[in-house]
Amino acid sequence: MFKKYLIMFLISMVPIVELRGAIPYAAVFGIPTFRALIICIIGNMLPVPAIYWFARRVLMWGKDKKYIGKFFTWCIQKGEKGGQKLLEKTGGGVYIALMLFVGVPLPGTGAWTGTLAASFLDLDWKKSALAVIGGVVLAGLIVGVVSYGLLGAIAALF
Repeated sequence: MFKKYLIMFLISMVPIVELRGAIPYAAVFGIPTFRALIICIIGNMLPVPAIYWFARRVLMWGKDKKYIGKFFTWCIQKGEKGGQKLLEKTGGGVYIALMLFVGVPLPGTGAWTGTLAASFLDLDWKKSALAVIGGVVLAGLIVGVVSYGLLGAIAALF
């Protein structure tokens, strides 16, 4: 059982997939809902400080490198574009918008992208982290309801 918990934890740390993929995994393997949510939220949030403080610097360093330059440039453009969209649409409510952006359980709108956008916008670290935590919890609840409700009903048939 420990192996399933570890896999779920690691899945929740992967960019794009994050807890949106880890919670359905947990539901399929019968991991209790509350336990799965807590572990997935922690796993999803673990990379956030490193993303905020270092990802931008690493991307800027690598954008002109031969083999990684194109990918790093794409990441920079995605972060800047996402950040600018967020600012344009929200004005003063940028942290609420950041929370909602992270909370929408779609690929590319999770903690990784939200934190990278906050870093590119030079938003306050503490407020950004709280907004991202709020968004991760929101996404976790939405995915949890869908996963455990839908997958639980399917599992009951078999």
